[in-house]
Amino acid sequence: MSPILQGILTIIIGVGGCVAYFYSSNWVLDKVIFPPRNDDHGRNINRATLVRPWLFLFPAMFALGLYLAYPVVGSFIRSLYNRSGDTFIGLGNYTQMFSEEGFRTAVLNNILWALFVPAAATFLGLLAAQLTDKLRWGNIAKSLIFMPMAISFVGASLIWKFVYANDPDIGIINAVRDFIGLSPVDPLQIPFWNNFFLMIILVWIQTGFAMVILSAALRGIPEETVEAAIIDGANPFQIFFRIKVPQIMGTIVVVWTTITILVLKVFDIVYAMTGGNFDTEILPSYMMDYMFRDDGRATAVAFVIMIIVLPVMVWNIRQARKEMR
Repeated sequence: MSPILQGILTIIIGVGGCVAYFYSSNWVLDKVIFPPRNDDHGRNINRATLVRPWLFLFPAMFALGLYLAYPVVGSFIRSLYNRSGDTFIGLGNYTQMFSEEGFRTAVLNNILWALFVPAAATFLGLLAAQLTDKLRWGNIAKSLIFMPMAISFVGASLIWKFVYANDPDIGIINAVRDFIGLSPVDPLQIPFWNNFFLMIILVWIQTGFAMVILSAALRGIPEETVEAAIIDGANPFQIFFRIKVPQIMGTIVVVWTTITILVLKVFDIVYAMTGGNFDTEILPSYMMDYMFRDDGRATAVAFVIMIIVLPVMVWNIRQARKEMR
């Protein structure tokens, strides 16, 4: 069977199944569970009305349970077994993982990423949003700043590999060092600081995202508040930091937490640039070290990552709801 025919058949079966489900479930609800009766007709209608929304929610809840809740529970159970999955070892994978130096290094590096990247990307995005709105060619500048968002993490890593190249004829950093008479150095092998050289790549990518969201928030600030501040004698810095920033603080927090969630899951940049070597290991790359040779350890690391990401995600959803209100 051709792929096109398979796709059409899948759509027909999916749509037909949904229509059949909604029709049959409502028929059962109205005719079987709460049938119309002369003595209790009004009460049955009210009961059916209360139950009916859950009929429409059930397919989505079932899909979430099947593709989200079940894998989470299954992964946790798998993390309680040994490498081959035939011996129950309890929390052995977790205790061994927490005792390893590589895991502690990965956690420390993840903390550095979570502190530096969201702060730098949000600040630069806010700065770019404010400055580009004041320029005639601001839209062109925004397009250039946003352009890295269209590049994959691996593609961006390859671009920055040329920036960090040891050869002064290729790498910008070593070209500057060679110009001032210094010997070439590999930035990705400098302990501790090589993590920040990797973080710059993600900041470069995410600044455009922060700029677009914060630019829309800045344009939504009422002009009356800015004009009142100008009348009161406020200078541009006071207007920006005391008038504009407090009014978009909710949006800033949402952008910050969204980038934080991305940072906690980032893998491509580290894997493409250093492979986790030279003390640049982070939790996702640490997990990949065991992915194809120790499923129990790999799922334990994945579960730890989920526990770390979950509070940030809940906070992000709450802030987004506040913004909508």
